[in-house]
Amino acid sequence: MTNPIHIVGGGLAGSEAAWQIAQGGRKVVLHEMRPVRGTDAHQSDGLAELVCSNSFRSDDANGNAVGLLHQEMRTLGSLIMRAADAHQVPAGGALAVDREGFSRAVTTALEEHPNITILREEVAGLPPEEWGSTILATGPLTSPALAEAVGALTGKESLAFFDAIAPIVHRESIDMGKAWFQSRYDKAGPGGTGADYLNCPMDREQYEAFVAALIAGEKTSFKEWEASTPYFDGCLPIEVMAERGSETLRHGPMKPVGLTNPHNPTVKAYAIVQLRQDNALGTLFNMVGFQTKLRHAEQVRVFRTIPGLEKAEFARLGGLHRNTYLDSPRLLDATLRLKARPSLRFAGQITGCEGYVESAAVGLMAGRYALAEAEGRSLGPLPPTTALGALIGHITGGHVEVAEEAERNAPRSFQPMNVNFGLFPPLERMPRNETGKRLRGPEKAALKKRALTDRARADLAAWMAGEGWAQTAAE
Repeated sequence: MTNPIHIVGGGLAGSEAAWQIAQGGRKVVLHEMRPVRGTDAHQSDGLAELVCSNSFRSDDANGNAVGLLHQEMRTLGSLIMRAADAHQVPAGGALAVDREGFSRAVTTALEEHPNITILREEVAGLPPEEWGSTILATGPLTSPALAEAVGALTGKESLAFFDAIAPIVHRESIDMGKAWFQSRYDKAGPGGTGADYLNCPMDREQYEAFVAALIAGEKTSFKEWEASTPYFDGCLPIEVMAERGSETLRHGPMKPVGLTNPHNPTVKAYAIVQLRQDNALGTLFNMVGFQTKLRHAEQVRVFRTIPGLEKAEFARLGGLHRNTYLDSPRLLDATLRLKARPSLRFAGQITGCEGYVESAAVGLMAGRYALAEAEGRSLGPLPPTTALGALIGHITGGHVEVAEEAERNAPRSFQPMNVNFGLFPPLERMPRNETGKRLRGPEKAALKKRALTDRARADLAAWMAGEGWAQTAAE
């Protein structure tokens, strides 16, 4: 019980992990390289510095997945949520914070905790074996030396180029009166059936208008320090491909070959947009080849012109940014340990979660897993029906891996994800109104979200009781 647990990285994930371990009675050494070595994005040496936004997004625990995650983290004694609540500023239904006050509160809490030692130093390579249990929570701007060391250990290259992310659509929002399931030439890949893609057809007029909208659409701008980071040529933004020629997409991700539209079998589509199942539950579908740097509002406008996606609801919109993260479903176990070296755990955005809240949530559980292991016990798996369980389940195994020969040289299909209801197991029974009538439209959506969040709260409470969390969690 005298060996401390080491944590590398003092962002939201590392700070939350340190707090959870220390509150459980275990000694922690927190290594933070700032101010010894700065980053291109941070401006201070404060712990848990928010560098991009002061918003934790929606705080609605009944109708929003991230609001539910807020509530679950509060229930589990989160320092990050305590500091956010204490430094909240007006933002309607969102939780926004005074960034300086928030960081100062987290830093003070950790500096004053008797079980925490903070070392301002860079960990330039893999932590030494003699450290024992260690959590790496170094974020998307992991120092090059550490990223290279992790890459050498895992055999996977860390991503240090613009990470182009494709949008993900909720399956239930796709119009199956226009779309259909089929693989090109009915080819059944590993684990497939020959009908593994959702297909949305376009005629020539629709395609040409779509290409024009991609080229004209408003794009995101890059920070100065990102400008020299090259694209990965196997993962070009779709609008960059469109700019290379009007027919480029028809011979790339939107090629119409090997597919027959059962809704109109005698007419050959001029181009076809394909969506691939993105999670094991089959509730989320990824727009194949549609990584983009269009602004979010433009993505919604342009992509809803695709037949079958007119009412698409997006679990995640596309994006483009510098990133470093693990191929976590292959490399980490269910408790966030590196399979190649189980004394190392990972937390935060380096695991492939997206967003400040999600990073802190993964840090919370990494800390609790490490604490339980140090005490000679194990935590049972989180219910997948909870926001925490759904998020960590996606990171560590819920993602569907691409195995098609044509995509083997492309970037891995696992990409950063915010928490969203598409990661949750479907309800066993859809909610009905007081008369027992099935609902439609906005009322159905609201009651479904309430049913999902009610189920999550009940299942988390049962899990906590079974794990004796009340005896170990901080008040």
